[in-house]
Amino acid sequence: MASSNLTGVERFFDEGEIIVSKTDKRGVITYANEVFLRVAGYSEEEILGKPHSIIRHPDMPRCVFKLLWDTLQAGEEIFAFVINKAKSGDHYWVLAHVTPTFGAQGQVVGYHSSRRVPERAAVDAVSGIYAELREVEASVADKRQGMNLATAALLEKLSGLDISYSQFVFSLT
Repeated sequence: MASSNLTGVERFFDEGEIIVSKTDKRGVITYANEVFLRVAGYSEEEILGKPHSIIRHPDMPRCVFKLLWDTLQAGEEIFAFVINKAKSGDHYWVLAHVTPTFGAQGQVVGYHSSRRVPERAAVDAVSGIYAELREVEASVADKRQGMNLATAALLEKLSGLDISYSQFVFSLT
């Protein structure tokens, strides 16, 4: 069971390492590599069959996950900066590349995520933006309404820059 207590301690992994996981189309973990297990602090038995949200950190704006899922369900890949929570309550930042996995008939059957070490300057930049989005999300009592307001704010910001979220991510790397 994941710890609900946050430690404030950041975990790191080596630049040459890649965290890999696969899920079914509901987001249930079907594969996790050794790097994922080590950094997240779970055993394979603890993580397989669990929702990927087991590593969701509360500092991660819900609207970014909405954008991620909307993109994936449209059959497209996405790049995103994500803060995750380890079992211990520690946190770690990743630059995630998430792609749909297609079955023989062309239907989405799951998702594959490869995560690398992000540049510190990018983490610093996106942390401020994510804090703003969380404020928007928290500005109303209804969580869904807050997420929708933050999604609109994010899309408006990206539209003003005339870029997609993935392009925004690349602009920080």
